[in-house]
Amino acid sequence: MRGGAQAWLILYMLNLGFHMAQIQRRRTVSVLVGSVRVGCDAPVVVQSMTNTDTADVSSTVEQVAALARAGSELVRVTVNNEAAAAAIPRIVEQLERQGVPVPIIGDFHYNGHLLLTKYPDCAENLAKYRINPGNVSVGRKNDDNFRTMIEVAVKYQKPVRIGVNWGSLDQALLTRMMDDNSRLPQPREAREVTMEAMVVSALNSAALAEKYGLRSDQIILSAKVSGVQDLIDVYRSLAARCQYPLHLGLTEAGMGAKGIVASSAALAVLLQQGIGDTIRVSLTPAPGGDRREEVRVAQQILQSLGIRSFTPQVTACPGCGRTTSTFFQEMAEEIQSYLREQMPVWKGRYTGVEEMKVAVMGCVVNGPGESKHANIGISLPGTFEDPKAPVYVDGRLMTTLKGEKIVAEFIRILDQYVDTHYAAKEELTLR
Repeated sequence: MRGGAQAWLILYMLNLGFHMAQIQRRRTVSVLVGSVRVGCDAPVVVQSMTNTDTADVSSTVEQVAALARAGSELVRVTVNNEAAAAAIPRIVEQLERQGVPVPIIGDFHYNGHLLLTKYPDCAENLAKYRINPGNVSVGRKNDDNFRTMIEVAVKYQKPVRIGVNWGSLDQALLTRMMDDNSRLPQPREAREVTMEAMVVSALNSAALAEKYGLRSDQIILSAKVSGVQDLIDVYRSLAARCQYPLHLGLTEAGMGAKGIVASSAALAVLLQQGIGDTIRVSLTPAPGGDRREEVRVAQQILQSLGIRSFTPQVTACPGCGRTTSTFFQEMAEEIQSYLREQMPVWKGRYTGVEEMKVAVMGCVVNGPGESKHANIGISLPGTFEDPKAPVYVDGRLMTTLKGEKIVAEFIRILDQYVDTHYAAKEELTLR
């Protein structure tokens, strides 16, 4: 077999393998949350939540706007008291005035039935309600509080996320299921019963919501836990037993690397299996930390899996004894920051730029190869290598940079590449 034929065959097999590996999304009904469609064949939606006092309108508006501009397509706020409920219309109004019409979700516990009926403007301005069935009718023997909230949702035609949480699971249901389990010839482990109780709680609550007038295409379910394997197990079970869209996320992922790794491990398994229609990475920020980090991590999970593209990706080597200089690390960070800063501008001007791949490599071992695999890449000199940096564009050597202005020159080439390789949106409109 000749070289050209061999190359063609290899590419064909790689392409075949790629298509075989495509994720098959679980089929669901489609739910409209404000202007954002969730489920069915809609893209997996990134969601986040504020940690401000909702009654503090200016602080909440500022954080919602920051989250939305970072890429959060839905933002949830706590509605825990009358001041928070009264603030919702003003929050929505100010966001719209700023040109940030992101759908706002109200998070209700314990007193949602009172707040939604007493503050109709709150009920009307929210794009969706989040109801935790374990906290709706605490201490009651009926479901009147839940029914009241659903009837408000029906009145204003708002979708509802029925969000079960193992930290606030319906104790009456759990106790009954534990008792039933104890009478079995071979009782299941308590963990299994708890996971099953979460699924049953979600499905029973959804059935009740439909009984009280909510349509199936107005219901999203979630069953949140804080353990990776628990989350995978409960969502696999829930996904197999309904066609409602599912919201994914560990309920308390944790701080820093722990929270990022745990969320990535859990969500990646489920998303790879086609399970999940909205996601949130519930990171605990450091004091004064950036709330937008959870949005970026959620986006990166989806982009790493090839599910969605949000921003150009930078490939950079980890460094070794051949790269004793920190220059390539500093350059990689500078390029990544530049791409993130430029993305809002580029996204408004160009189509497809979020799929661009950039390589910033530190030595000759893998530098040229990785650079050739990227749309645009640079291979910086390692220790004892010639002080020059070849730049590759679409797999071909374009130029070699030297001297103190390598970063500035590379950014100039990067800008030129974007301008010449991605279609301007104005041109697409005119066609």
